[in-house]
Amino acid sequence: MPLEDWGWDARWAAEFSALPGRGLRPARVVNERRGVYGVVAADGERDARLTGASRRKAGARANLPAVGDWLAVELSPGERVATVREILPRRTKLSRKAAGEALEEQVIAANLDAVFVTTALNQDFNPRRLERFLIVCRESGAEPVLLLNKLDACPDPKTYIEEARAVAAGAPVLTLSAKSGDGLTALSAWIKPGRTVGFVGTSGVGKSTIINRLRGDERLLTHATRVRDERGRHTTTSRDLYLLPGGGVLLDTPGMREMQFWEAGQGLAQSFEEIDALAPSCRFRDCGHDREPGCAVLAAVAAGTVAAARLAAWLKLRGELAAKAARVSPADQAAARRRSREARKAAPPRVRPPQ
Repeated sequence: MPLEDWGWDARWAAEFSALPGRGLRPARVVNERRGVYGVVAADGERDARLTGASRRKAGARANLPAVGDWLAVELSPGERVATVREILPRRTKLSRKAAGEALEEQVIAANLDAVFVTTALNQDFNPRRLERFLIVCRESGAEPVLLLNKLDACPDPKTYIEEARAVAAGAPVLTLSAKSGDGLTALSAWIKPGRTVGFVGTSGVGKSTIINRLRGDERLLTHATRVRDERGRHTTTSRDLYLLPGGGVLLDTPGMREMQFWEAGQGLAQSFEEIDALAPSCRFRDCGHDREPGCAVLAAVAAGTVAAARLAAWLKLRGELAAKAARVSPADQAAARRRSREARKAAPPRVRPPQ
């Protein structure tokens, strides 16, 4: 099985060759089940485990292997289960704050080239939620693309499309119908051999149905949404990588209604570019765009060139980030900024669709 099909390239090979130790082989994590990693290597798929010492050395959960990671594994003669020895440095990292009160990072996936933020053209459409997903995707270093699914069931998609474009901040906005297949060909601009693309969104928006369409089978289980509010049920329960017959790797994820930030400074600025662009024109360098005199952002809202809803959303999200930062030590904040810079430098070049 050529590893190049799964995204292996000369850069990964160079990093792997620099690792200490002998008898190691590269493998990519395609799923994880209760601490057992399903990996794909040149000789096929197998399970891999971390040793207890490696797990303790990792410390935080975010330092453990995640779906999409490239590993150096060791396979002893006669053994079927490999041992994880190293994780190659991640080029991109899609992560969020883990659910609950604990201040802990949850890595959703690693080494994605692009992320399809998927929503449905129905009652579940929520611009504020889309802003959150876009921020997290941009912070990861991967390219975000907005997918508006269920075009076949929406008699008037114009309003939805306009609202999506208003929050996209330059991200492409695509409409499609996974049920009929209309619009799926446009995804080929991002899905290419050797590239990995993830699907994220709430339950019931059609992520698994889209992947089934692209795969040409019905491998992934799907359920209909509830009639009363058009919300979906959790059909996908784990994160898995799938290799497309025509080339390209897809990530399916469980529905995520909650998307709390872990690191989001750059993602926030990029997702609210109209506010970030006006900030240097404010009278005060540390203007909070709330009540300050001489605020260029407030002036733009009054003039109608910046939507009041966008500023209200920005203020809420900035407050959320400030509250989280207050719980993190200065050293951890500096380390987070350093990781963000390194991730942006290592991020793969973006692929723009043909005009």
